[in-house]
Amino acid sequence: MEYVQLNNHLKMPILGFGVFRVPDKSECCESVYQAIKAGYRLIDTAASYMNEDAVGEAVRKAIEEGICTREELFITTKLWVQDMKSYEATKEAINASLEKSGLEYFDLYLLHQAMGDYFSAWRAMEAAYKDGKLKAIGVSNFYPHVLINFCETVTIKPMVNQVELHPYFTQEEALATMKEYHVIPEAWAPLGGGRYNPFKDKMLINIANKYSKTVGQVLLRWNIQRGVVVIPKSTHLDRIIENIDVFDFELNEDEMQQISSLDKGYTGSRAKHFDPEFVKMCLSKKIHDE
Repeated sequence: MEYVQLNNHLKMPILGFGVFRVPDKSECCESVYQAIKAGYRLIDTAASYMNEDAVGEAVRKAIEEGICTREELFITTKLWVQDMKSYEATKEAINASLEKSGLEYFDLYLLHQAMGDYFSAWRAMEAAYKDGKLKAIGVSNFYPHVLINFCETVTIKPMVNQVELHPYFTQEEALATMKEYHVIPEAWAPLGGGRYNPFKDKMLINIANKYSKTVGQVLLRWNIQRGVVVIPKSTHLDRIIENIDVFDFELNEDEMQQISSLDKGYTGSRAKHFDPEFVKMCLSKKIHDE
């Protein structure tokens, strides 16, 4: 496994395992457990994914079986928009996620969207960070103009910004902004989020064949070589194993540029964060049991 170093000197695996849209507890627990067995050490969940408990269960199982120690794992979760109402609401949400997962701390905790009173939420996250409940704190879906304003305002700068990053939405400006503020980029939907068909692209197939790899492995390697942390998701063991097998080859500069040429700009984004209706949907989405 390769690692990146956060601006607080914490090491973070450059490849991890995501559990977005895996709400079934049994399936999620088994997928995370198999991922840890396969060598993954970064697991990415969120309060809104409704599976923090399953992730925690898988972590405990792996530790009990001696597959890894807790210190070797890097567990990430995220604060949902409706818990960004105030400092106290965020404090309660952090404790609720810890209780649900059964973990004593999270290695990384992110603001899920730049919505709600996220400055008050961040102050609560800073306090939890200082208390050791959160080993690192960061943001998600913060576009360059938002990230700049945020970094210039808060006391503790975010260590990670998790955004949509794949060849169809390369976000070069966003990467440059993150580099300027020493924020590590992390890619959700690193394989395109199911909106495209890269697996039938002749250029990608040719590159994959050259290295005896799959198109998916090439896409992950492309982001990794850009210094981007990737968190592919799968519930299939063969794909879980395939996705982590990306450290024995390297794309050349010409291949990197060919892949980047697939960029469609913002039209290549899956989530339209500038769309008023999308914002309204996020603000109204309830994630806690009634």
